[in-house]
Amino acid sequence: MVNVKEGPVVIGMDPHKRSVTIEVMTADETVLGGGRFATDVEGFAAMLDAVRGWPERTWAVEGCNGIGRHVANRLIAAGEHVVDVPPKLSARARVFATGQGRKTDATDAHSVALVGTRMTGLRPVVRDAQREVLRILVDRRRAIGEEHTYKVNQLHALVLELIPGGAKRDLSAAQARRLLASVRPRDVVGKTRKRVAMELVVDLERIYARKKAANKELLALLADVDTTLLGLHGIGPSGAARLLAEVGDITRFPDRAHFASWTGTAPIDASSGDNVRHRLSRGGNRKINRVLHIMATVQLRTRTTDGRAYYDRKVATGKTPNEAMRCLKRRLSDIAIGPCLMT
Repeated sequence: MVNVKEGPVVIGMDPHKRSVTIEVMTADETVLGGGRFATDVEGFAAMLDAVRGWPERTWAVEGCNGIGRHVANRLIAAGEHVVDVPPKLSARARVFATGQGRKTDATDAHSVALVGTRMTGLRPVVRDAQREVLRILVDRRRAIGEEHTYKVNQLHALVLELIPGGAKRDLSAAQARRLLASVRPRDVVGKTRKRVAMELVVDLERIYARKKAANKELLALLADVDTTLLGLHGIGPSGAARLLAEVGDITRFPDRAHFASWTGTAPIDASSGDNVRHRLSRGGNRKINRVLHIMATVQLRTRTTDGRAYYDRKVATGKTPNEAMRCLKRRLSDIAIGPCLMT
């Protein structure tokens, strides 16, 4: 029979691939227990059995969008209440708690528990099958794009050695095939280069077909989502799916300023005395920041877009091109928050 303890507790978790370390903490930061458990079926069951005595429990899991996702999903499926603890918050708690920042699984679990106990407004982790499917497919689409870039770079290096001056930057597989057909190397080295280059062309044709199929699948899923993200200039299926998958519940952001801070488009105040200045934020969600950067770049290419007009106005007031670009990304962050509502 399980001995039931009274009062709510927070269970801080430091997750890894094959094991997790937990610590049970009360509201007054008293540590009641903890331990290390494997993430296999037996270990997960043993962990749940170890905390069953605290019926009013909340799991604070570090990095639910990263390494902690696999165990957070299993906890939710088991009917547990889970909140996400950003790694930066737990890192700060670890430094202030120990004064040294020493990193072990036990101190990490303690730091996560401290954040879960002290902080309000941590994002609850909910199971949303539609968002999970979007996340899986957009991660796959990005991997295909990275593979395409890698293969194109390899092909350019070989073409440069086969053809004086190389080929143009935006080289398609069909164009590369035609270029290579005009090359007639005589020595064994040149023939080997051409053969490997032709193999890369075949790889690129296969990758292009995969990209096309992935985009088509993302478009079909986005058609079932009530969002206008695809109507924004500079956002394609991959960018729209990334925004919806990463943002989650948009209502967790009180206003546009909080959303901009999360996307890394809000400048950081670096003023001192009478010297008022701001610097570029290196934080925030870098995946979303990249989507907004691509969106801004696409808008700048066309003179008739609102983004280009906004950028030109900022430059006319004395902003440098980089500063105007940062202003535009912040503006686009404010615009994107509305279509991120997903119903």
